[in-house]
Amino acid sequence: MRGCPSRSTGIWPKFPNNQKEHSTMLPVNRPILSFKNPFFFLYSQQSFFYFFNKSSNFHMDTKPLSIKPSSLQIQAHRVTSEEASISLQEWQGWGSTSPVPAMVNGVIEDLKLLEKDIDAHMTFDGNHGKLTGDFKVQEDKKHRKKYESLGDSEKKLQFFSARQIACRLLGSRGYLCQKCWLPMEDCMCSRVALYPLRYPIRFWLYMHPKDFLRQNNTGKLLWKVFGVEAATLCLFGIAEHEEIMWNTFNLAGRNKIWCLYPSKNAVTESIEDIIGQTSSSDLPRHAKLANGDTMHFILIDGTWSNSSAMFKRLQDRAICIWEQELRCVSLNTGVSLMHKLRPQPSWDRTCTAAAAMGLLYELHQLPEFSSFGFDKQAEALGDALEVLLEALTNRRLRMGRSITRKERHYSSLC
Repeated sequence: MRGCPSRSTGIWPKFPNNQKEHSTMLPVNRPILSFKNPFFFLYSQQSFFYFFNKSSNFHMDTKPLSIKPSSLQIQAHRVTSEEASISLQEWQGWGSTSPVPAMVNGVIEDLKLLEKDIDAHMTFDGNHGKLTGDFKVQEDKKHRKKYESLGDSEKKLQFFSARQIACRLLGSRGYLCQKCWLPMEDCMCSRVALYPLRYPIRFWLYMHPKDFLRQNNTGKLLWKVFGVEAATLCLFGIAEHEEIMWNTFNLAGRNKIWCLYPSKNAVTESIEDIIGQTSSSDLPRHAKLANGDTMHFILIDGTWSNSSAMFKRLQDRAICIWEQELRCVSLNTGVSLMHKLRPQPSWDRTCTAAAAMGLLYELHQLPEFSSFGFDKQAEALGDALEVLLEALTNRRLRMGRSITRKERHYSSLC
């Protein structure tokens, strides 16, 4: 397995031209990858290997600047009743293609009514749209009471998701850029170029509400680079989003849908396998797909502790429709750049953008698709990931925060 350390010794491979490994890599006595999951994290080609290991601009052992955190604290801001509403234009500006979800509007109306009842103003701390002050105390009591009154687990999930999203929308307004979800002063939009997908591939970003508007989320990069029609946001527990996704899946059929999720128990297929299944014996593979067969790939975008519930929800719905589970894809990917900054449970798990890059690189390796430019699209996504890492790193340094991965995550290595 070229490019992988030995499992028994943990020795790093030799680099071409005597290139030394980067100072941010793991110690040589620890293997960098785990081979337990269906994501067989091999380095399938040199350009992909070097992308995930290059980063001459970011040294994670850099000491934070000596700036007092109090001088850069985010001030709580008040939202008036007139401002507490979400228009269709604003909603879709955050990356969605759907109408404003009815339950999100319902939660916002409840917040406005509570504001009148207790004569207190909504205030948010600007960090993930969290309520603050006396209003938070009263709202917390009210929403917990309403949650307990919902006997149906599906209604509870929908209410939980709607409340998370409503608060993040109201609290992030005027603070985060709608396009890149970074604070206005750190906006990266001017440095990311649109690179539309040329082929009938559609990504579905199945995102947990707690990852919605999260600054270090990488799933947002897919629609920034490929466009919202090629990379569609679907929020977990939002009925309108999930119905749009499943209506599309029903029309496409189970054989055109795959999930990129490293489940230990799932039966996985390689890219070569799935492309063979979409082709016809009478037509070349690329000709068959060009005639209208869109391949749908679901990327589960959430923390690893939340993703198992999201994966189960997808499979339960698939069984109800087709009496079979969705199929999973095994990919040959490497360690994402975001591992240097954003904590992960272990080094064998990659970020959403890196998983999409791995898929595009593997499609490009197939002779039938080598002329479609999937490698260029993967590189464009990789460039956007580097820009995001730089923006997040610079912000942490400016605020006097550490940019070094926590040592506790090394314990997950095997």
